[in-house]
Amino acid sequence: MQIENSTFQFLKDLKKNNNRDWFADHKPIYTKAQKNAKQVFAEIHKKLQMHDQIEKSKMMRIYRDVRFSNDKTPYKPHFANSYSRLGKELRGGYFLRIRPGESFLAGGFWEPNKEDLFRIRKEIEQDASEIREILKDKNYIKHFGGKFESFSELKTAPRGFDAAHPDVDLLRKKGFIATKSFTDKEVLSEDFIDKVDESFKALRPFFNLFSDILTTNLNGESIL
Repeated sequence: MQIENSTFQFLKDLKKNNNRDWFADHKPIYTKAQKNAKQVFAEIHKKLQMHDQIEKSKMMRIYRDVRFSNDKTPYKPHFANSYSRLGKELRGGYFLRIRPGESFLAGGFWEPNKEDLFRIRKEIEQDASEIREILKDKNYIKHFGGKFESFSELKTAPRGFDAAHPDVDLLRKKGFIATKSFTDKEVLSEDFIDKVDESFKALRPFFNLFSDILTTNLNGESIL
C-alpha cells in the first residue's frame, strides 16, 4: 500500500484548476485518489494501534470553508488525516498531510485549552529539565530537529511569569508541536508508511511526558 502517482497528479492538477466546474468534471479521478489516500491513512492507523492507543481517526474534508477567508478557492489541494489518542491519560494527537511539495506530519498539542496551557507553563517555570531532555534526544532530533513548533507565540513571557526566566522561549509558546516534512519522492516511495510510523514512534517520549504533566499537579499527584 502506498500513495499512487495518479493521486499526486490529481492534487497537482487541482491546485492549478481550483474551481467547481473543473472538480465536477474530474469527480471520478478525485474519488479514486481519495480512496487511495484513505487506504494509506487506514494502514497508518493500523500501525499506530500496534504501539499506541488511538481513539479516533479522521480524514479531513477536501472542501474548504471560505466564509471567513480571503482565499475563496473551494478545495484544499491535499489529503490530510488526524489521529487522536485514547482517553484522559493519553494526551496528544498525530496529523499527516499529503500535498505535492508541501507534505508533512505533525504531533503534539496544537491549541491546548487555557487550563492545560497554564499547567504546562507552570511545569516549565518550576523545572523544564525533562522537556529539555526530550528536545536533546538523538531520535527526536533526527525526526524533528530538536525543537517545538507553535502556531503562534507571545512576544514576551505570559502574564504572571518572569520575562527573565531562563526558559522563557518555552513559556512564550501557545502550542507544542513537532513537525517533519517529506519530499515528493519520499511520499511516493514504497516505504513511506513505515517512515511515517517511525516518526510517530519518535513522539512517544514527548507524549508520555506531557501526558504525565497534564494529569498531575505540581507535586506529581494524580488529578484524574
